[in-house]
Amino acid sequence: MKIVAPLLFLSLALPCIPGHAADQGSAAVTELGQLNGIALACQQPALVTRARNAIVTTAPKTRDIGETFENATNAAYLEQGKGKTPCPDGATLASRIAAGEKRLQAAFPKAQ
Repeated sequence: MKIVAPLLFLSLALPCIPGHAADQGSAAVTELGQLNGIALACQQPALVTRARNAIVTTAPKTRDIGETFENATNAAYLEQGKGKTPCPDGATLASRIAAGEKRLQAAFPKAQ
């Protein structure tokens, strides 16, 4: 039992360590997927389009990224649909998506 807590802490802290671009990219894709699911459930079609376009135009086109985005979208949509949390207003959701876009761009900078 004493070993579990430090291992859990390390597993949670690892994605935050700089230099783990793949982890940062996965976290950014997951975040935008979650926001996309919330936007879908809250009937914010413009924000759904914005989140999806951020992934399509910024992240590499791989199966893993697509599946990560879709799985996060589905989970967030289903969770929002339970009605336990109210839908955020459009401005709040838009600002959260903008922040997610910046993290995605930092994780996947365009080659120059």
